[in-house]
Amino acid sequence: MAPISENLDFDVAIIGSGASGLTVALHLSPDTRIAILSKGELQGGSTNWAQGGIAAVLDEGDTVDSHIEDTLIAGAGLCDEKAVRFIVGHGAEAIEQLANLGVDFTREPDAQGTNRYHLTREGGHSHRRIVHSADSTGHAVEMTLAERVSERSNITVFERFTAIDLIREDQANRRGRCVGFYVFDQEHNRVRALRARVVVVATGGASKVYLYTSNPDSNTGDGIAMAWRAGCRMANMEFTQFHPTCLYHPEAKSFLISEAVRGEGATLQLPDGTRFMPKFDKRAELAPRDIVARAIDHEMKRLGIDCVYLDTTHMSPEFIESHFPMIYARCLRFGFDMTRDRLPVVPAAHYTCGGIMTDLSGHTDIENLYAVGEAAYTGLHGANRVASNSLLECVVMSSAAGDDIRDRLTSIPETPELTPWDESWVEDSDEQIVVTHNWDELRRFMWDYVGIVRTDKRLERAKHRIDLLLSEINEYYSNFTVTNDLLELRNLAVVADLIVQSAMARKESRGIHYNLDHPEHDDSKTPQPTVLTPPAAKA
Repeated sequence: MAPISENLDFDVAIIGSGASGLTVALHLSPDTRIAILSKGELQGGSTNWAQGGIAAVLDEGDTVDSHIEDTLIAGAGLCDEKAVRFIVGHGAEAIEQLANLGVDFTREPDAQGTNRYHLTREGGHSHRRIVHSADSTGHAVEMTLAERVSERSNITVFERFTAIDLIREDQANRRGRCVGFYVFDQEHNRVRALRARVVVVATGGASKVYLYTSNPDSNTGDGIAMAWRAGCRMANMEFTQFHPTCLYHPEAKSFLISEAVRGEGATLQLPDGTRFMPKFDKRAELAPRDIVARAIDHEMKRLGIDCVYLDTTHMSPEFIESHFPMIYARCLRFGFDMTRDRLPVVPAAHYTCGGIMTDLSGHTDIENLYAVGEAAYTGLHGANRVASNSLLECVVMSSAAGDDIRDRLTSIPETPELTPWDESWVEDSDEQIVVTHNWDELRRFMWDYVGIVRTDKRLERAKHRIDLLLSEINEYYSNFTVTNDLLELRNLAVVADLIVQSAMARKESRGIHYNLDHPEHDDSKTPQPTVLTPPAAKA
């Protein structure tokens, strides 16, 4: 097959169409030529799934210092306090920004009759500070931002486009500024080169690397893997947060029961009705997610049970239906009435706390390459993300990155012509089963060996398996035409390797990284993030 010559050319190209990517686009000048790429439909990312809300200090009895303290406590000594202060300090501004764009946050009248934001409380927070839109906050944010983007004639959205690899100015030696990337056009089954003066990675997390996850199928760590291959450092990849309460039902794929349900008084119980969280932590069901997830995992293994139960039956039906309408309706479809039935729940991989290292404007190690949202590591989350700080980070950091790009763009020179993608030496594969098998094997051994509880031996086994898979996948990638499944598998294997490398390097248990061979904090030195430097940056 001859090289494909049709290229795309923009000022700014944003890989990812969740709240992070859309927020960056909306902060750029209206005369900036912007491309937004989505692997699926525009609203198909993780933002659309987020239930709980956005943490921000809006109550008179709350303070920014209290929110900072809660974040630092949950982060178990690994938060970057400068980043925490910056992001938390811009929380109220982020909420007003979204409200002004049209996000319909839930409100209620106070004692004076003023229609204020309704604030709920979630695990790890000492105050009610979660702003929400019923129990579908992510959906409300994503739909509103998508509507605002659709009104901008300078923004072009490409759906079903999968980014493959970033392009640096000296591509042969992986040196110089980022000037674009190669992208797979799923609809036309071809690869194109996209040229841009600035590239923004907003691809979300990588929890699809695990067998059980709350994430949509698209969360395969694409941006993290691409940035690593291009030469960006990664930090804290050992910290994958497991959400404690994913509905346990064969047809309830990736459906979370929001932490806000526990925030309003739901309790976790064993099959016989015994409540167990108080014996693990004085905060009980409102302890940080790592503690709750490990407690559930412990009880399931101790008793040999498939799940535990979340009890909401003591709440009034009116309260449940008004505060959690989406969760209530969805559970009914699976045969559970929250007003009468306990909900079977299990932990599931949920959030990637580490990622591409950035500063507080979203800059990465590569000139003109930015990273925002779950794909980025800012230092906010440390060893464990406190509930609803993710959308906060998303809006604040994406706004900062967008403002920085807008201010710098006129000084960034035009990019050179890109080398077209060449498929002349590859052929179509007649063994797609190889991709399917490797995909399944990878996610299963990551769940078994690198899950909620780890050991040195399990990590060694996982590393051995990953090395073999990486070799096999790279050989396959080099000889056959690309498909979306192959590209995702290639990225998942890279992410899995980064997680295992980071987990092996941390000889202690901290936050959501728990190793039975090193069960305590290492207090002999000041805690430091785990930083990995790619071969491309060392050469």
